[in-house]
Amino acid sequence: MLYLVSTPIGNLGDISSRAKKVLAEADLVACEDTRTSRQLFSLLGISVRATTPYHEHNADTARPRLIQKLKEGAVIALVSDAGTPLISDPGYRLVRDCYAAGIQVSVVPGANAVLSALQLSGLPSDAFFFYGFLPPKRHARQQALSRIQSVPATLIFYETPQRLKDVLSDMKAVLGNRQMAVVREITKKFEETRRGTIAELMAFYDEQGVPKGELVLVVEREPEEKKRIAQTDLTSRMANVLKTCSVRDASSLLAAETGLSKKEVYQAILAYQKEIAHEDKRV
Repeated sequence: MLYLVSTPIGNLGDISSRAKKVLAEADLVACEDTRTSRQLFSLLGISVRATTPYHEHNADTARPRLIQKLKEGAVIALVSDAGTPLISDPGYRLVRDCYAAGIQVSVVPGANAVLSALQLSGLPSDAFFFYGFLPPKRHARQQALSRIQSVPATLIFYETPQRLKDVLSDMKAVLGNRQMAVVREITKKFEETRRGTIAELMAFYDEQGVPKGELVLVVEREPEEKKRIAQTDLTSRMANVLKTCSVRDASSLLAAETGLSKKEVYQAILAYQKEIAHEDKRV
């Protein structure tokens, strides 16, 4: 039997009595970081029989051993460092292999940073898209953002304080100046939710410095009405601006005027130029 057990993301009261019972009675607890988990178990007053590491770097070698133990009748609990296992970690492969081997899997739900941040953001929660951590390199990060910019849902990301300013800059360039929330230290003493446009939050963190702690970024979906109006404005302005500006300069100018991202404007200009060239050939 494999249990997926959520652990606290700050407040130790976030763990349920059922989770404590499962952890105490499990033959083995698979942890993202055994040292972190042992400290947590000690604080919670839980005596765990045995722990073993299971994380991104050892998953392929550790998983077969765990599956074998489960086949032999062991009860194993899987935990992450904090919050819900399988969210931004390799646990789903273990679950998949358990099903393939006919092993029963159960969940012990609890604290979840993604859902907590969505609740705190004040943004629409009827549909949301969780990405996890964006790529660390700027080009790859902008490509990732461009792929999801039109997803009709509130966007949610994990992020580190050190990369926050660069990520906000890329979000503004690719997604446009949307409303968003930066949520940090959920359930902890210094829990904070800071809301505003991406540009407003960029200005705030430029002045105040990067925040400390674990961050979740929640960004509004692409505003349909604003996008329609902006695209109408873009079409009406494009021909005149291109008379005096390069494509690159026109992209920057029109992006600032319409609120669309530079990438959207650049692609629209290229499509416009291609259409004009095609019409000239026909003439």
